[in-house]
Amino acid sequence: MSKRNRIFLGMLLIYVVGMAYLLYAVVSDLDPRYRESAEESLVETSQIMATLVELDTRDGAIDPSRLEALFKASYARNFDAQIFSVHKTRVELRTYVTDRSGTVLYDSTGIGTGQDYSQWRDVSRALRGEYGARSTRDLAGDDNSSVMYVAAPVRSGPAGDIIGVVAVGKPAQSFGQFVAAARQRTISVGVISGLAVLVFAAMVSVWLVRPFGLVTDYVRFIQAQKGFYPLKLLRHGWALLRAAFDEMRDAITGRNYVADYVQTLTHEVKSPLSAIRGAAELLQEPMEEAQRQRFVGNIQRETQRIQEMVDRMLELTTLETRRVLDRTEPVALLALLHDLAHTTDGVAARRSIRVTVQAGADATVNADPFLLRRAVSNLLDNALDFSPEGGTVELALHTQGRWVCIHVRDQGPGIPAYAQDKVFEKFYSLARPHSKKKSTGLGLSFVKEIATLHRGRVELGNRPDAQGTGACAVLWLPRKGDL
Repeated sequence: MSKRNRIFLGMLLIYVVGMAYLLYAVVSDLDPRYRESAEESLVETSQIMATLVELDTRDGAIDPSRLEALFKASYARNFDAQIFSVHKTRVELRTYVTDRSGTVLYDSTGIGTGQDYSQWRDVSRALRGEYGARSTRDLAGDDNSSVMYVAAPVRSGPAGDIIGVVAVGKPAQSFGQFVAAARQRTISVGVISGLAVLVFAAMVSVWLVRPFGLVTDYVRFIQAQKGFYPLKLLRHGWALLRAAFDEMRDAITGRNYVADYVQTLTHEVKSPLSAIRGAAELLQEPMEEAQRQRFVGNIQRETQRIQEMVDRMLELTTLETRRVLDRTEPVALLALLHDLAHTTDGVAARRSIRVTVQAGADATVNADPFLLRRAVSNLLDNALDFSPEGGTVELALHTQGRWVCIHVRDQGPGIPAYAQDKVFEKFYSLARPHSKKKSTGLGLSFVKEIATLHRGRVELGNRPDAQGTGACAVLWLPRKGDL
């Protein structure tokens, strides 16, 4: 990897790590901040409730009857409140009142009345005149049932003696909805912003990385000079800047992609053209008829090879320019596999190869029938090319969740280790065992593009030892309705 790419990837990694840490810190801080806000509100509410209870206190005795009527009426109220994304229709606030010993005189939920709450942190601290608060789960082990309580002391007499406690509670789930909504919005905005910055970084990477390469190239040019020539150095520096600008423009307009295509295609066409030219020159010399026919056959084969290469290249280029499928329709895969197996009977019979179809059940996908047939046909042709005489090619259909898998297995030599990460590269091909010839090297690239258009994928590897030798291609497609 070049220094420029390493620098760019390093900067990209720093950005991704920093963005992930920032998102994690913000999202992790949401819940505590919402809890603090809810607790602050409960503090004021508990003080108001304690004041209300104090107004009904007689001779140091607490009378919670007004509080009981208040909550009974509040729980019976019907209302409809839409708070941003949260819909609220009932009062969830709860309260209880204890005497000076911590025994519950009234509980709005009706659960704790008569029980001893003196050991609860909010009650024990409030009875001592301190700030008391706690969070307790209604159901053990269920964080969603957590309730936050804040207590305030009830005082009586001129000396302000503490004669009881009023505690106000709020289920964490009620404000947890706001936490979940805020967390989702924060993550969405963060991810979208991060992706936007990554796209922008890719677009301006030439500005970020290319200057380092320009400096290196310029330093090498200076070192190669045997004297000091200012005008020559200025001209070369200007030429480097112009080249960088052209590189940036080509990267944005996609000309590099086209140039790579042309360069690769030219390299692949050179070999058959050389063979055609050599055969044509030899045909001009006197020779026996059998030898002449052999050279004519060579010209025909190489011409056909160039034709196939150009045709495949045009098809592949057309596929790569498409972003979505123009039309799709339900395609029954089992019928497709049987039809393809029947179509290849003649080719397979010439080398005594048997094509079998295995499927537990049929499966249907939404697909372009023509493209899907071409993809599976390419995989099948590939398997036939690498199968030994008398071998078996297996077509299998399986479903895994929302995916349908088409397996194409052969009993050939398998894929060498050095080729396993190159099989989907354009123009890369391995020699066929029976003919020792290579294909155009575009078939698997064609299958990959078709799979991507169908929102699927294709894999090619060697079969596990338990299944025998050979290669196994797997085409993954989303089931009908998932495309």
